[in-house]
Amino acid sequence: MGVKVREKVEGSGVWWIFINHNGQRKAKRVGTEKAAREAAKKIEAKLTLGDFKIEKPKPKAATFEEYAERWLTLRHDWKESTRHSYGVCLETHVYPVFGKTSLGAIGRKDLKVFFDGLLAKGKAAETAAVIKAAMNGVLTHAVESEVIDANPLREIRLKVKAKRLREEIDPLKDEEGEKLLAEAAKYQGGKYHAPMLCALRTGLRIGEIQALQWGDVDFNGCFLEVRRSWRQERLTDTKSKKRRRVDMTPLLAETLRVLQVEEKKCALRQGRPVSEGVFADEAGAMLDRETFRHALNKCLERARLRRIRVHDLRYSYASIRLNRGHNVDDVSQQLGHSSIKITFDVYGHLIPGKFKSEVDDLESPVQPAATQTQPETLSERFAQHIQ
Repeated sequence: MGVKVREKVEGSGVWWIFINHNGQRKAKRVGTEKAAREAAKKIEAKLTLGDFKIEKPKPKAATFEEYAERWLTLRHDWKESTRHSYGVCLETHVYPVFGKTSLGAIGRKDLKVFFDGLLAKGKAAETAAVIKAAMNGVLTHAVESEVIDANPLREIRLKVKAKRLREEIDPLKDEEGEKLLAEAAKYQGGKYHAPMLCALRTGLRIGEIQALQWGDVDFNGCFLEVRRSWRQERLTDTKSKKRRRVDMTPLLAETLRVLQVEEKKCALRQGRPVSEGVFADEAGAMLDRETFRHALNKCLERARLRRIRVHDLRYSYASIRLNRGHNVDDVSQQLGHSSIKITFDVYGHLIPGKFKSEVDDLESPVQPAATQTQPETLSERFAQHIQ
């Protein structure tokens, strides 16, 4: 304990002061021996008076990339696909700009310029929203850990995703869906007819269709139980992380019965176990998403229909049902939406004709309260459900 003076490297002519006080150590380069001994006397005097403290070195501030990489490895209430998406967005878009910058040096103005630049370059609003969500998660955790005082991203707003989604929805009409299925029944011996029929009659997402197993099919109750999804080459929970029952039409149920019998015969011929997957191929392998997309494009071409995305089959299911006046709440539950409001927000604009009767009703006298009947129009049913 105390202060020592010596050359750190003997013969170098450079003298150091070594302080050992209350279990703390500190070394300081001074220069000449004379200067070092004078400085040591002053420090010893302060130690005697209790007026000397060894300051702890401040930890090096973490860069955004360093902190974000640690944050990604933490346990989160995410699907694995979300973790993957965040990681890709951070690495591709954020690290090149903010990766080497310390967290505390990133300001609101920097972030506003960054996101404005993304959108100006034509980056989709949905992609920008994922980037923002990932960055917001990192910065919020840094605030909670008292690494930074405030989240500079909190007040920045992006364009509403729902508006963009509405513009991108391109569902098939009722008769167009039938044309597609007719071609699917002929294309490659009807190999892709069953999964396309399932998509158009249940509204399942492609990952849910891929992950559907025979144990999920209840032929007696005529429904499917959606328990899992397939994404990033692995089975995961559904998007809502909840199971749901989806009704089958008689045609879909019969089609799956025939498919199950054919699978059992094929497995017996090949001497392999019966595949668990409902839409597995002849070798028992899971339905491939890219192959299915290619088959959809071919069938659309043969039916002389415009090209649509695989996910538009789900939109087609919803819009066809709503155009037929089916119960909005039931459609919402079949789709697995967390609320009926989501269903109405996304699909309401696709059925403008359903509201014509309400406009015409302005010319009719008001019904007495006692004679009012159950709501008939789509918006009335919707209003009743959300009350």
